[in-house]
Amino acid sequence: MTIFKWFASVTLVTTIFPVLQAEPHCPGNVDSLRLRSVQRSQIIAPVVINHTGPYDFLVDTGTQITMVDPSLAAELHLKIQGTSAVVVGVGLRTAASLARLDFLEAGSRGIANPLVVVQNLENLQATDPHIRGILGGNFLGHFDVLIDNAHNLLCLDDAKLMRQEVKGEHIALVTPTQPEEEALFTVPLIIPVYLSGSGTRRLLLQLDSGTNVPFLYDPGKYLALELFVRTPRRGRSIDGVERAFAVLPPQDLRIGNHICHQISFVTPAGNKNRYTPKIQVDGLLTTGLFRRVYISYADRFVVLEPW
Repeated sequence: MTIFKWFASVTLVTTIFPVLQAEPHCPGNVDSLRLRSVQRSQIIAPVVINHTGPYDFLVDTGTQITMVDPSLAAELHLKIQGTSAVVVGVGLRTAASLARLDFLEAGSRGIANPLVVVQNLENLQATDPHIRGILGGNFLGHFDVLIDNAHNLLCLDDAKLMRQEVKGEHIALVTPTQPEEEALFTVPLIIPVYLSGSGTRRLLLQLDSGTNVPFLYDPGKYLALELFVRTPRRGRSIDGVERAFAVLPPQDLRIGNHICHQISFVTPAGNKNRYTPKIQVDGLLTTGLFRRVYISYADRFVVLEPW
């Protein structure tokens, strides 16, 4: 069984969130869950497991399944399942164990008996030692989700109360072709986009709140050669291994009727660092680029509000 987690973090760029004085709340009077940010881009929420906690979890729309650090799994006396999993990411492939929780809660929303991956998260913990896990798609996919970066709020709605109040263009998600040998816990959130450097070619980017940078796997296939004057950097992926990355010159990003100007994408530097996922996507789109992100998992669309 393969768990897809393309990319965790590269410390290169950040998004600045303004401090607002008004008391924020979720649309439709949905209960609000206060978030805090790491590196001003990745978002952390308090999570309750088996009625204990709360524990700090990274909210990650780009991970199919919730992950728990081994130290927390030991504290909770989780029973490891006999089936093993493989976590796949940019330049990595690592084995992990599976376990099952009795109950998983974020704020007033919860689900019973979810499957989780027990995975070492030392790279995330190097940035913030309080992080104990990753809240993935097999939890988030039970709800309509609003990530409000401007107010540091997470809104989880199981009755579609927010939908009437969230205004903006409905951008249809692309359903990928599933590799026959892979099992998907949730269907990835894949958005069609256009880059100024790629002409009329449509690219597919996975909406990912777990990465702090926009990311392209193999831009040489569709970007002009003059865009490859770039500066190599070093970053760490989810397994904690340092790898070489490069920052591409800024370009405009069009999503539906929205245009995000002068966005700098990151890409692996050198062929040995490249990883092309089996699910057909060209890269990652960080939710940190947007003021608010509304996700309808059930009806397969998103509403994006740029800064």
